[in-house]
Amino acid sequence: MDTYIKSGRIKNGSVSKSKRAEVDCKEVLIIDTRTGLSREQMAESKKLFGENVLTRGKKLSFFGQFIKNLGDPIIRILIGALIINILFMFRNINWPETIGIAAAVFIATLVSTISEYGSEKAFEKLNSESGKTFYSVIRQGKRGEVTESELLCGDVIYLGAGEKIPADCTIIKGHLSVDQSMLTGESREIKKTAVKDAGAKIAVSNDAVFDVNDATKIFKGCLCLDGECNAVIGKVGDATFMGAVANDLQKSSRPSPLKERLSSLAKTVSILGYIASALIMTAYLFNVIVIDSGFFLPEILIKLRDMKFMASSLLSAVTLGVSVIVVAVPEGLPMMITVVLSSNMKKMLKSGVLVRKPVGIETAGSMNILFTDKTGTLTTGNMKICEAVTRDGSFADARDLQKSKVFKKYLLPLSEGLIASGKKTSTEKAVAKFCKGCSLDRKKDELLKKLSFNSKNKYSACLYRHGNTSSVYLLGAAEKLLESCDSFTDNYGSARIMNTGDKAYFAEVIRRRTSSSARVLALVKADGALWEDVCLGNLQKNLCAVMLFSIKDDLRPKIKSSVSTVKEAGVQVVMITGDNRDTAASIAKESGIIDKEHNTVLTGEEMALLSDEELTKLLPHLAVVARALPSDKLRLVELTEKMGLVSGMTGDGINDAPSLKSADVGFAMGSGSDVAKEASDIILTNNSFHSITRAILFGRTIFQSIRKFITFQLTMNLCAMGVSLICPFIGIENPITVIQMLWVNIIMDTLGGLAFAGEIPLLKYMKRPPISRKEKILTSKMVGQILFLGVYTLSLSLAFLKIPFFKTLIVGKGETYFLTCFFALFIFSGIFNSFNARSPEDNLLSHLSANKAFIAIIAFVCIGQIAIIYFGGSVFRTVPLTLHDLAICAVLSLSVIPIDMVRKVCARNR
Repeated sequence: MDTYIKSGRIKNGSVSKSKRAEVDCKEVLIIDTRTGLSREQMAESKKLFGENVLTRGKKLSFFGQFIKNLGDPIIRILIGALIINILFMFRNINWPETIGIAAAVFIATLVSTISEYGSEKAFEKLNSESGKTFYSVIRQGKRGEVTESELLCGDVIYLGAGEKIPADCTIIKGHLSVDQSMLTGESREIKKTAVKDAGAKIAVSNDAVFDVNDATKIFKGCLCLDGECNAVIGKVGDATFMGAVANDLQKSSRPSPLKERLSSLAKTVSILGYIASALIMTAYLFNVIVIDSGFFLPEILIKLRDMKFMASSLLSAVTLGVSVIVVAVPEGLPMMITVVLSSNMKKMLKSGVLVRKPVGIETAGSMNILFTDKTGTLTTGNMKICEAVTRDGSFADARDLQKSKVFKKYLLPLSEGLIASGKKTSTEKAVAKFCKGCSLDRKKDELLKKLSFNSKNKYSACLYRHGNTSSVYLLGAAEKLLESCDSFTDNYGSARIMNTGDKAYFAEVIRRRTSSSARVLALVKADGALWEDVCLGNLQKNLCAVMLFSIKDDLRPKIKSSVSTVKEAGVQVVMITGDNRDTAASIAKESGIIDKEHNTVLTGEEMALLSDEELTKLLPHLAVVARALPSDKLRLVELTEKMGLVSGMTGDGINDAPSLKSADVGFAMGSGSDVAKEASDIILTNNSFHSITRAILFGRTIFQSIRKFITFQLTMNLCAMGVSLICPFIGIENPITVIQMLWVNIIMDTLGGLAFAGEIPLLKYMKRPPISRKEKILTSKMVGQILFLGVYTLSLSLAFLKIPFFKTLIVGKGETYFLTCFFALFIFSGIFNSFNARSPEDNLLSHLSANKAFIAIIAFVCIGQIAIIYFGGSVFRTVPLTLHDLAICAVLSLSVIPIDMVRKVCARNR
């Protein structure tokens, strides 16, 4: 008898000519399992199915990624300003400005490149071992060894305990216990057996379907725990289950909300800079041509005809326009964002949040919807059996069960046969804990075989011999096993026919327990002759119900308040779980996920039947996806992306990696796989949902810090630009020297970024809705504050320089002395404006003591400024001021605070 494999199904019978014709059109190879691939078949296999390597997408080198990141909109503006500054102003170049821009470009691009370049590690984790491990195969009738990358589709390989499976295969002889947790997330030992009646010849097809729940299929990357087998490789490389994951991991993610907002800001800054540049150029030309001519038309015409004069004037106008663009560029912004993101990473680690990609912090604050696992995230992850229920009563614990003459004998299969002997699932741990400490009555009972739990059959099973008879015991999903029961065990140990009333009783037990957040397992038994059918999942209507177990994973402490906090922040929470609908819905209600607005509960099967349009309509009301598959997560993420929402996703297995990477922010569990962690943006080291609330809060705080810094820097930029450009028109050539401007840049960029990076998280941010992905960083309120304070500070500076009244307030004499007073006024105005920017709505001292970095930096700037005034000398063009004059400058600059308070009151009333 020959066996051929087609579309993942095993068909028996000789391969006739008609069958072979059908197989050939599907591009298959007929393999003789006794001799393996021939030389010709090896070449054909490589041609048809490819090699056993995961194809790497086009990957940029570190330098290439660095060059690519130079295309960031804000960085492009900085580079443009840098080039223009050098080309048009080479003779009188502003070196502090130029060096500041160059440093900002290099550091911000380098940090971004390091972060993005490291994100390729998820793929590397999958592909790292390929080609290094040798496997035993049979080819051309001889047994030999080849590396993993040299294996071909159709190869017959030999596998044993401790080996990692190199490709997707079908077992043709022997059996294995494998760990598939890296694929399914279910940490349990899975039994795999050979196909029935495997013949000498097998056809390997390119359209074969490999299901992780198929007991004859084993998968690339999984570990052999026990046993040995012969297997035929059915899929290699990119065609494997693992290859599909690797392919998803190499897909590029969409830009983060922050990056999109910065792109919008770059356009705004560019437009404003060009407009200001054009106005200044026009004003300059009007001044030298018209005003200097006293509006006398003949002289104006003479100047217009003088080509040398016009060329010189145009060059000066262009130089002035370039100066406007250079000064207007917020070169400190990329640096500040890098600083504020990085400085908060250490703080978040204390809350159980390990940030892998800095931009993930801010993205968490913009989330609209969060898809969360249940086990270990919402719950403790420690399952326990609450009670055992029979048809005639219940047992609180195993000690009560042991007192029963009838039911104590079932403790043996429970503690030995129905749970894994090695690594146990959380459910198996609960069963083992339930049976712990009980004395087992073995008598003549002998464990013959075990069948591990798998998500397709939804039960585990074992076969025991009792003298001359044998029995099969099954433990699994109650709703599935009870369907196949036609009897039950009573308190006297007798099997009684199950009537309608008995079925209703068990159904009510299940309903009540699942409605109180518990899962219900059923222990049933059958005659030993049914073992083969049980292994294949073919349950007949002749099982006997023994008892039900109510098993519960308690919610984490304060989980309801954490969920409430997230929902108050405007984030929709959707729980995705493998539990049944009733249990999942009960847990969602208990944790507060289900409410009046979000009350839709779907199963994975129901979701699969919905079109994308139908699911999109349901999504705003979705609360739970029960009996979910990993592919369901990825589909939900893709739909939210189309809806323009910012999505978050939790996960722990390799199968979760694609959805973790596709989501705007991926949260991997600290106990999860390395691949999941590498694909994520943030790792929850304590697996707790509460840590997600902290990530959201920090993300929103960081965004507010960025906005505060932008307000501060653009206000200072506007004032500095105005002073630098207007003063030459009013007869003041160098109100601020190059070295003084360097100190101004240090305050605006580096020190300003560090000061605002220390803002503490405020719970009031969690009372606000998420910021839309399309919302710009610069709001109309911010623009109003920037223009108001910038214009006022500029007006104050110009008035101080030109109005004689201010000179009468100053005791000291001399031009240098007066310009030192102006320098003090300018810097102190910036210091007080930092308080205005920090508290756009609140009082200036609100939560100030909590931001120790802000206090320290402002104190440093004040001390530094005073030191420069008294000890700067000719380098900074300063001379010591009297205390009276220093106080006058400080008081005048302090006026920016009451002026802004008036603006705030007017804005609030309006």
